[in-house]
Amino acid sequence: MYKSKVYFTKEITPENVLKIYKMLGITLKGNVAVKVHSGEKGNQNFLHPEFWKPIVESVNGTIVECNTAYNGARNTTEKHIKLMEEHGWSKYFNVDILDSEGPDLVLDIPNGKVIKKNYVGKNIVNYDSMLVLSHFKGHPMGGFGGAIKQLSIGVASTAGKCYIHSAGVTDSQDDVWEKTAPQDKFLESMADSACSVVNYFKGNMAFINIMCNMSVDCDCCAKAEDPCISDIGILASLDPIAIDQACVDLVYASKDKGRDHLVERIETRNGIHTIEASADLNFGSRQYELIEF
Repeated sequence: MYKSKVYFTKEITPENVLKIYKMLGITLKGNVAVKVHSGEKGNQNFLHPEFWKPIVESVNGTIVECNTAYNGARNTTEKHIKLMEEHGWSKYFNVDILDSEGPDLVLDIPNGKVIKKNYVGKNIVNYDSMLVLSHFKGHPMGGFGGAIKQLSIGVASTAGKCYIHSAGVTDSQDDVWEKTAPQDKFLESMADSACSVVNYFKGNMAFINIMCNMSVDCDCCAKAEDPCISDIGILASLDPIAIDQACVDLVYASKDKGRDHLVERIETRNGIHTIEASADLNFGSRQYELIEF
C-alpha cells in the first residue's frame, strides 16, 4: 500500500519551517494563497505572523482568511481586517479576507458523504495554489484542528461554515447554532468540504502543521485553556490526511503528563472520524512514512 511522506523535526523554529517545506520538493505556482489562523481576539495560543514570516516570504504568498460564523472579532470583514492589523498580519504581508464581498463561490462535491456543495470566499479564484499553515491543537467541537479543519471550516465562507456545522441544513448565521448537526455528520461535512478545496487546487497544495502551544481549545477561542502538553515539532506533507494522522499518532505516543487531557478532548468529540471520513473520500491516505531530520 502506498504511504504518503510526512517530514518531521522536533526543533520548532521559523527557519525549520522553511527547511521542512523545501524537503517536500514542490514549487507552488502562480499566486500563492497562504491559509493561516488569524487568532481570535484574546487568544493566547495562536502562532504569530513573525513565526511564519520566512516561509510566507519564500513563496511570495498572500495571507488568506475567512470570516467566522460566531460572534467575535472576526465575524465581519471590517472587524476581521482590524484584527489582522492588531495581530500584525498586515504589517508583514498582503492580507485577503476571501469572503469579504459576496457572492460566495460554490464548489460541487458530487461524492460528498453528507453535503454536496461547499461555499467558499469567491476571492479564492485569484489564486493558483495554496500553502496551508496549521497550528495543531485541540478543538471544542472537532476534537482537534489541523490541516483538514483549515481546508474545511477555515476556507469556508461564513455561509459555508454554517452549512458545514449544520450538515447542509442552513447557510444562515441567524439559526445555525439551533440547527447544529449530530456530531459525526458535522465531522463528515468537514471532510466533504475539505475534499472540495483539495480538488479545486488539483495538487497545487502543501501542508505544514506546527505541534506547539497545544491546548484542548482552538485558536478561535477568545478564552482558551493554556497548553496542556509539551511541544512536539513541525510536520510537512503534500497529503492533508496523512499529516493530521501523524499528528494524532504523535499525541497518542507522547509520554507527557498532559497528553491524556488532549486525548480526552479528541476522543469525546470522536475527532478521528474526520480523518476516517476524509480517507473514504480518497483525497489522501492515512498510511504514511514519517521522515525525521
